[in-house]
Amino acid sequence: MSLSYLHYDVFTDEPLTGNQLAVFLDARGLADERMQALAREMSFSESTFILPPETPGTDVRMRIFTPANEMPMAGHPTIGGTFALVEAGVIRPGAARFVFGLGIGPVPVDLEWDGSRLRFAWMTQLIPVFGPEVPARAEAAAAIGVNPDDLAESLPVQEISCGLPFLFVPLRSRELVDRAVSDASAFARFAASTGIDRPIFLFSMLPPGGRETVYSRMFAPGFGIVEDPATGGASGPLGCYLVRHGLVTGGAAQRIVSLQGVAMRRPSRIHIAIGTRGDEIVEVTVGGTAVLVGRGEMVV
Repeated sequence: MSLSYLHYDVFTDEPLTGNQLAVFLDARGLADERMQALAREMSFSESTFILPPETPGTDVRMRIFTPANEMPMAGHPTIGGTFALVEAGVIRPGAARFVFGLGIGPVPVDLEWDGSRLRFAWMTQLIPVFGPEVPARAEAAAAIGVNPDDLAESLPVQEISCGLPFLFVPLRSRELVDRAVSDASAFARFAASTGIDRPIFLFSMLPPGGRETVYSRMFAPGFGIVEDPATGGASGPLGCYLVRHGLVTGGAAQRIVSLQGVAMRRPSRIHIAIGTRGDEIVEVTVGGTAVLVGRGEMVV
């Protein structure tokens, strides 16, 4: 069986940076186990498999796999998958919206064009679910190889989900974020002692007035991802964290940029827009670009 795929770098417009993605354009007839094996073979953070739509109001069904397991949703596969389907002619130039069927249900993506070229894509994420603040701050610090006093003192460690839960750990500086390490054994000890088994998203605020708002990294060894260069599924919740805790206010909530992947030499810029009504978050969108860097064929 011959399977064609496109290789994109996502949340970047510069080849060989951003987050790598394989998009298998026609996954009809593939068993779940074969999709998982292909994702393991590709060894990217995620690989996606395009199928005919399964529910009304969606344009395609897309399944997303890390090297270790299937994901109900993810950001860089959705943004990158959009660019791939434009390249494949599935999405016509000028279309305003395309709707993916993901494991969490329909996920709309709004499209911005420069003539016939897709310039930018915005995915809508679910309204956030805020978990309780986690008191085990020392344990969270140990899980990522930093000291307890490296955590931002006035900010909580907290789980937030916009479709997929992440544990957010704020640090005092960009330098401390870079000092952190992804250690599967440390993660296992943290999960055993706290009962919290989530990917950890660590970040620090950047000085105001720059191109980026926040500096970030994401570790998910349980998903087979030592570190992720760009995590769109965590970026919506990140924006919600920043708004909820007053780190971003007013119109700036529509212009958040997370700089991720620098420590991996794959810098990525994830755009986040959080819509509010009073104190309530009513809209979460995450956007970016992607660049085609390869085409391939798997014979399996």
